[in-house]
Amino acid sequence: MTAGSAKDQAVDETVDKVDDVEEEGEDVPKDGNEASKPKKKRKRKTKAQAIAEGRVKEEVKPEPATQSEPPRVGLTKIFVDGVFPEGEICEYLNDNAYRTTSAEKKELERLANENPEETYQNIRRAAEVHRQVRQYAQKTIRPGMSMIEIANLIEDGTRALVEEDTSGKLQSGIGFPTGLSLNHCAAHYTPNSNDTIVLKESDIMKVDIGVHVKGKICDSAFTVHWDRNYDPLIQAVKEATNTGVREAGIDVRVGDIGAAIQEVMESYEVTVPHTDGRVGSTTYPVKAIGNLTGHNIVPYRIHGGKSVPIVKSRDQDKMEEGEYFAIETFGSTGRGIVVESGEVSHYALNPGIKNPPLR
Repeated sequence: MTAGSAKDQAVDETVDKVDDVEEEGEDVPKDGNEASKPKKKRKRKTKAQAIAEGRVKEEVKPEPATQSEPPRVGLTKIFVDGVFPEGEICEYLNDNAYRTTSAEKKELERLANENPEETYQNIRRAAEVHRQVRQYAQKTIRPGMSMIEIANLIEDGTRALVEEDTSGKLQSGIGFPTGLSLNHCAAHYTPNSNDTIVLKESDIMKVDIGVHVKGKICDSAFTVHWDRNYDPLIQAVKEATNTGVREAGIDVRVGDIGAAIQEVMESYEVTVPHTDGRVGSTTYPVKAIGNLTGHNIVPYRIHGGKSVPIVKSRDQDKMEEGEYFAIETFGSTGRGIVVESGEVSHYALNPGIKNPPLR
């Protein structure tokens, strides 16, 4: 029974007990014997009558709000029943398919997630924030905008829709600084306060957005570009990501997921016209970046300790009940290896340090 139906039942029972009333007049027995006098008839008032008389308070449910543009309406005002949309669901495959109907496996998942229904609603709320902010960003981001302008556009929307907790209890908010990585920069760049970079029509930009509700972090990214020559690169990464999501599941070895991702990713190639005055074009094979991975996510920590490679490996780690993973794929027309460079612009709380000295 839902909370709403439980409340309604309690109100109805109160009405039944309080609002049985006597009819006017009474029957008098013919023999004058008071003991044989019939009981007075009663009639039951409806809940509506009790509310009208002020004996029971009417529970007024708020009307769902609609989203604004730019998005600024918190999702709890739109999904007033606290039930948020499900995303795409991938069924278990092959030998793991029995998990869909196994009562034992469902119970293990319940134990691992404490209260699965609350846990899932938290992550679905974060995911719906991401979806709405992402859709607005995808149709709004254009060449000529500065990196700071784009980051503010995304983070202002995220804070509003997730109804950021500013009390210090960290009940909801941004999961991590928004990533806006351009061209050869694969990940983990966000504009610092003195950034002057402006988006160009020839750029490829990876947009990485994080949202959390009660520590459950939604980590998801997309790519924007305007040069149609790079469509195959975008398609390669999208298909590789979908493959990784389909292959993931409890008891699956992460090394096997990486092999499946790499096979799809590296089946693509990109042909780019020369830009140095030469006639013709060059065709590049798409490579999966071998030293970037996906990862598991634990409450309030974006990187939980397990990695999900995107190339074939001997990693025997398995996904387990109760774990959350970000399947992240990176495709490149370069060497397929990244190195660290540039100024620091990403940050996170270190859970192992409490109240560090500032000086």
